[in-house]
Amino acid sequence: MSVQNRGVPARACPYSPALAVVLLVVFWVPALGAGGDSGAHAEVAHLARYSLLLDGCQVGGMLVAVGERGHILISEDGGVSWLQAKVPTRATLTGVFFIDRDRGWAVGHDAVILRTRDGGASWDLVHQAPDEQRPLLDVWFSDARHGFAIGAYGYFLVTEDGGQSWQSRQISEDDFHLNQLMPAASGALYIAAEAGVLYRSDDGGDTWYELPSPYEGSFFGTLPLQGDSLLAYGLRGHLFRSEDGGSSWSGLESGTQALLSDALRLTNGTIVVAGLGGTLLVSRDDGRSFELQQQLDRLGIARLVPHPESGLLAMGEGGVRLVSVQD
Repeated sequence: MSVQNRGVPARACPYSPALAVVLLVVFWVPALGAGGDSGAHAEVAHLARYSLLLDGCQVGGMLVAVGERGHILISEDGGVSWLQAKVPTRATLTGVFFIDRDRGWAVGHDAVILRTRDGGASWDLVHQAPDEQRPLLDVWFSDARHGFAIGAYGYFLVTEDGGQSWQSRQISEDDFHLNQLMPAASGALYIAAEAGVLYRSDDGGDTWYELPSPYEGSFFGTLPLQGDSLLAYGLRGHLFRSEDGGSSWSGLESGTQALLSDALRLTNGTIVVAGLGGTLLVSRDDGRSFELQQQLDRLGIARLVPHPESGLLAMGEGGVRLVSVQD
């Protein structure tokens, strides 16, 4: 969903209860998850980089991370040091997207949408609806003017003016939580949702249709691969692959029952799927099989971001940290 190639969006080993609770609030109990005061500025905290971070991206050598209490962190040196931005909300932030080095958006609880036009140095609050009790969970822009924000209970917002104004749209008669929006190189767009629901759009998001689903549990993300190949992942280590853009699916062995929260494809072709309890699943055959590489710290991972020099940054419980993929 971000400028890197990632999906954002479980196992037979101990999992991370802290991140699990937050993800339960973010995805399944949104009415209880206000996550802060949307009308106040986020407090500057010296240990903000170690707080719960739920999304991040890399663009033009800059790293951005967002998370609880309205924290937005910026790094210009590959994650060695982080500067906390001044942010006009204390609501938990769940998604961030930059279209270029200067222009970006972040979304979160209370239906908060923030916009920056100076590389994250300052942020404006352009949308909020705390009374609706529907958190936003992901944000994506096709260009500098046209974007989508999605969230709980089928919440789907559209902007055509760079995020200055947002209009609500219904994409389905159902009101399933919409967890992640992911573009494919083919131009298709995919939404991973709860209750085993996956949506696809072939016209830039104007219309959506529901794909056949391989199971009834929640999906937290998809990862489009080459051609029409596609991965989908979710609860209890469920991982699936499609060769026809989601028309049919086959299950993959994950070796875990952990909630799977994110996936990306590295520049060398390695595919990594991450989740709770420090779960890393690694594939070197274009996502046809995976090896479980359990991280010793067992800290839950919400998002993976490519590191400019050292491989991977994991964002989640305990903040942001480097993780390694074994050869």
